[in-house]
Amino acid sequence: MDDSKFGTEDARGYWKPHKRLTYPDVFVWPMRLRGILSWLPGYLFPWTAIYASLTLVVFFLLTPDLARMQNASLGWMGLILLRNYGLLIAVVGVQHYWFYIRKGQGTAFKYNRRWPQPRNVAFTLGCQTRDNVFWSLAFGVPIWTAWECLAWWLYANGVVAQLDIATHPIWFALLWLMVPLLHEFHFYCVHRLIHVPWIYKRVHYLHHRNINPGPWSGLSMHPIEHILYFSGFLIYFILPAHPLHFLNVSLLAGLSPAQGHSGFDRIAPGENKSLDFSYYAHYLHHRYFEVNYADGTIPIDKWFGTFHDGTAEGDAALKRRRQKTSNA
Repeated sequence: MDDSKFGTEDARGYWKPHKRLTYPDVFVWPMRLRGILSWLPGYLFPWTAIYASLTLVVFFLLTPDLARMQNASLGWMGLILLRNYGLLIAVVGVQHYWFYIRKGQGTAFKYNRRWPQPRNVAFTLGCQTRDNVFWSLAFGVPIWTAWECLAWWLYANGVVAQLDIATHPIWFALLWLMVPLLHEFHFYCVHRLIHVPWIYKRVHYLHHRNINPGPWSGLSMHPIEHILYFSGFLIYFILPAHPLHFLNVSLLAGLSPAQGHSGFDRIAPGENKSLDFSYYAHYLHHRYFEVNYADGTIPIDKWFGTFHDGTAEGDAALKRRRQKTSNA
């Protein structure tokens, strides 16, 4: 597929979309109803709706009964572990197969036209993909599952109150809509923390070896980073919430990083068909390291001066900030 309709490739082999990174007219004051209404369809469809639908399927078909989870037994915990392994391998495996094994769309919409090197001594196991799979499966899924099992056990034993949908349907719906935003806010907070130099050198450096990321790079993290990253469900112990809200953010945290690290802006299943797929803001973070700590919906980076919109002006702003830091 010809991706020149959507973006341009520079002399160094980097492709970027024509559409400049901007924030929606939602987080402004006074609030603009027209801005909210124009932003909402793209926010909801397709990906928020897809993850919400997956949450319902997993909750009703692939999660043990809450009464069974009152006792901390290996039986139901093992089922959740196997379920999470199955989901991650299926979701990430399909993406990796399409983009990097079959190369179903070649380098169309690929931010970095170069493919990851098959051998790379920068990675623990000498290969980016093999290394990413190891950290994701050996530590990512078990830690994700441990947090999830703790939450289910707390819900099952009444330690954390459950929101009654029939009594509070409006709040339930509003919080459901806010799940991706709360996930992004938590991600930003954790992300800034692990970029503190002392922590970065010991923990987050492992993830940032993926300069040219792929789907398996998403959960390729140090175990300490996994623990911090998957702690986002704690927000729903503060806000009145239903287990569906928690499960939604759990699946977002576990599965969406593959999409955000795919390295491709759009997925193109046909010659004339393509769909927005990735997070260009986060790709720029992997390229430049010190920008776009959030995913690009909430303008936190803009508020704190770490936003990069992918343009030459963004490059110049980053250069000035680095010079200012080095001179401090």
